[in-house]
Amino acid sequence: MFIARQPIFNSELKVYGYELLFRLNSQSSQFGGVSSHGATAAVITGLYESGLENIVEDKFAFINFDEIFIHSNALELIVPDRMVVEMLEKIKIDQNLLDRLMDIKAKGYKIALDDFEESYQTYPLAPLADIIKYDLIVTPLDTIMEDVAVAIAQGKVLLAEKVETHDEFIKAKEMGFTLFQGYFFSKPSIAGQSCSKAPTKLQYFRLITEIKKEDPSYEVLAEMIQQDVTLSYRVIRMASVRSGNDLVSSIKYALAYMGLNEIERWLNILMLQDLGKDKPGELMKISVIRSRFAEKLANRAGLNNNFQHAASIMGLFSTLDGILDQSLEEALMGIALPASISDALLHHTGSLYPIYELMMAYERGEWLVTDQYTEYLNIDPFSLYRDYREAIQWANHVISDMS
Repeated sequence: MFIARQPIFNSELKVYGYELLFRLNSQSSQFGGVSSHGATAAVITGLYESGLENIVEDKFAFINFDEIFIHSNALELIVPDRMVVEMLEKIKIDQNLLDRLMDIKAKGYKIALDDFEESYQTYPLAPLADIIKYDLIVTPLDTIMEDVAVAIAQGKVLLAEKVETHDEFIKAKEMGFTLFQGYFFSKPSIAGQSCSKAPTKLQYFRLITEIKKEDPSYEVLAEMIQQDVTLSYRVIRMASVRSGNDLVSSIKYALAYMGLNEIERWLNILMLQDLGKDKPGELMKISVIRSRFAEKLANRAGLNNNFQHAASIMGLFSTLDGILDQSLEEALMGIALPASISDALLHHTGSLYPIYELMMAYERGEWLVTDQYTEYLNIDPFSLYRDYREAIQWANHVISDMS
């Protein structure tokens, strides 16, 4: 079973839920495996057994259902306050379906209409829906203004899918949409405009440059960190979390305890957190998830420890353009990075690029590309969901430790 997730935001860009993108097995190329019935059953069972919170945390899970599986009792394995039942756009409508939707609605489940492109005022399922999802590529905002106004007047929650730019987000928000899905939040808002963030960025770059020297000095690193009381506190806190009962008595001791690779990893994470304070928190979380996921993929592919560490930094920096509102070329300028990282991120070449492609394909539920790169890297495809789920849990712990 493969499961990935895509965040769904509210108007304040806080995560409301995650749409789960899934596939039954490595032979099926899209939603549903041999049938959407079988795939949805596997997902519901898998989520129930492994713990829904391990993939969607405390948010809603948006899960696709067809006219067959909607009648299965397995649906009720997930409690109503954790799941949104998404009805697929081409679903066959009959009285049995209407009765079942009324039944699950009475039990407290929210119902969403996925990729809605019908006439809202005449579509039979519209009265039962809590959420209407409009794909902005298939149904541009200008073409649905009348239906949107009617739906809002009737108390429906509107979700804009495939939002690709900040301008689309603003326009949809002004029209009355309150939920949003797409990659708009991870893209630069104003390319090349991040002067206010430059001093903080340079402070971290000095530290990372020292770490990358052939013979880095713990004393120099400690002296740099001690110039910033907040950074000093956070480094000692990080080391304390990892040392258990051991007393962390100084910055220098904290650095020696953690080791250079671990120091670099944490400084990079702290840098992204500081630079992304005015960005959606999910962007930072995606960075940390990718960092762990890419590291695990590199391990599965048999790469050595240095390349595994480089893969971790590559995943972490893959959102740096969105965090800094710069092109990725500008964002990475001045950072002392191994060529394998910059080649993968900037030029789509080199030894880490297949890891990057597999990481991105899995995250977006692009299963054919996922297959291509698992085969190329000789990675067992059934390990992916386990590693992805562990990366989510690890990211949650990391971010919790930093708060």
